[in-house]
Amino acid sequence: MRIGVLTGGGDCPGLNAVIRAVVRKGVGVYGHEFVGFRDGWKGPLENITMPLGIADVRGILPRGGTILGSSRTNPFKVEDSASGASGIDRIRENLAANSVDALIAIGGEDTLGVATRLHELGVHVIGVPKTIDNDLNATDFTFGFDTAVNIAMEAIDRLHTTAESHHRALIVEVMGRHAGWIALHAGMAGGANVILIPEQPFSLDRVCAYVESRFESHYAPILVVAEGATPDGGEAAVLEKGLDAFGHVRLGGIGEWLAAQIEQRTGKEARTTVLGHIQRGGTPSAFDRVLATRFGLNAVDAAHDGDWGKMVALRGTDIVRVPLAEATTELKIVDPNRYAEAEVFFG
Repeated sequence: MRIGVLTGGGDCPGLNAVIRAVVRKGVGVYGHEFVGFRDGWKGPLENITMPLGIADVRGILPRGGTILGSSRTNPFKVEDSASGASGIDRIRENLAANSVDALIAIGGEDTLGVATRLHELGVHVIGVPKTIDNDLNATDFTFGFDTAVNIAMEAIDRLHTTAESHHRALIVEVMGRHAGWIALHAGMAGGANVILIPEQPFSLDRVCAYVESRFESHYAPILVVAEGATPDGGEAAVLEKGLDAFGHVRLGGIGEWLAAQIEQRTGKEARTTVLGHIQRGGTPSAFDRVLATRFGLNAVDAAHDGDWGKMVALRGTDIVRVPLAEATTELKIVDPNRYAEAEVFFG
């Protein structure tokens, strides 16, 4: 077979490990050929390709990002004004032009959502779950998450000392629009005094009480807040920065808003650090390298078997195949019991 590979959505550490594993096993064991589609769904949409052989994937295991490039292009929102051809029509034409029999799509909720719909329309697709948010259903973990958590944890570790030195409340804003997995894990690992996540609207009065309690014990508080966290009552606490191609609101500003509220209500100085894309960058952790490699190996097995419309997933320590629709129908969010574990350490 001739198989196309693409990486879509936000980049994250471990993408190159998947690409490497797919090509190494696909070529070396099965004798398949591969073509890389550049910049997510923009590649098959606009016929932007690159060679993808064994020589092209040497040395990429420890590299962050993706050699294929990425984007948030949504082919279902595209139509050729001249010909009237839909984005899906153009993808099919370009797959045929490149003699591509199947696609391995590596991405998160949006990328795999497109892959699911393409499969329903007859395109041969295999999915690989990628997101630092760890919010894809049907898999215990996604690669990229462990690296992002460790980056955030190191930042929290460093902020503890400056918080103590200046007697300030320090707020760390991390990614997580709808799911607070990064905030929960990084906050627990870094010894945060308050963790705020989208799944649990927070009481500003209670947060300020935790801050004052911490200062009373002669220690400075560290608060970790996911970008999508909101206070009780739905009070506007974030800045909406428009919509992406998939209709998602771009969020930002909860950390600065919270710092201003803490200063106003407690009289204590508060500062915010927004980690942003730092969480996505750099070399992947050992866990993410291994998980991404196993996903890649099993994805090419699924393609070789013709088991279309499936996503490879981690269940316990095993890699299994699940229907793409099962992974993209709803998000995996933080269970209240997990949040209750973290609350023991608040204040």
